[in-house]
Amino acid sequence: MKYQMQKFLLNQVLDTSVKAGEFIRQRVGKIRHLSFKSSINLVTDIDRDSQSLIIGSLKKILPEADFLAEEEKKHHNRPYKQFRWIIDPLDGTTNFVHGFPFFCVSIALQGNADIILASVYDPLRKELFYAIKDKGSFLNKNQIYVSKTKKLKKSMVATGFSYKFDHSNDNNIANFVKFLLSSQAVRRAGSAALDLCYVACGRFDGFWELDLNPWDTAGGMLIVREAGGKVTNFKGIEYSFNDKQILAANSLIHRQMQILLNRDKEIFLKFI
Repeated sequence: MKYQMQKFLLNQVLDTSVKAGEFIRQRVGKIRHLSFKSSINLVTDIDRDSQSLIIGSLKKILPEADFLAEEEKKHHNRPYKQFRWIIDPLDGTTNFVHGFPFFCVSIALQGNADIILASVYDPLRKELFYAIKDKGSFLNKNQIYVSKTKKLKKSMVATGFSYKFDHSNDNNIANFVKFLLSSQAVRRAGSAALDLCYVACGRFDGFWELDLNPWDTAGGMLIVREAGGKVTNFKGIEYSFNDKQILAANSLIHRQMQILLNRDKEIFLKFI
């Protein structure tokens, strides 16, 4: 796909992101229907309505593309066409439901194996993160870069916990303790897409998590990479949607985080 076409599509995506974000912002505290996808995984009418708004808009600008969206009923591993939109219409639903101001809209376009453009919009702060592959990352028209922090001990890192937390032995608790003891600070804010964008603009030095889905990571992943960061699995292999582990950081502490994540958990579990 030529750059001019990518730029045209990105502008349309940015407009759609802002419209969906404003739709969400105006409905804070106005949820009509709340249900559970699992014991603690919430979904609201706002999620579904935002998704309908986004898909309706994107179908007009690239009719040949397929969709992978969080609130779809169809299985997300199905084959797709040359292009696929990957959408999280409201990343941070639990935060939204509780009035905690950290949630966003994430849209990415996948062309064959690559994410070629992405947008993540925080409607409360009116912060619009975006990137085109090989063209850099931006926040509200200003180019952004990952931090230059060199030591993990001086880094602020972020993580999250799976909705399957109570059913998994690998529930991230041991990793959380490792970083509490080895970094300057650890944050858990509840939106992987925004966490990744915060890595991209240097607010966080690194981020790791387990058991995420493509719609959680597609947008933020490209934005981190285009801001100069590394995004891999815990083994240091370039991250793909088949991975159940993601590690994103500036290139200076990425290896330090990777080593810590692969260190014997039993050493750290004694601190719990």
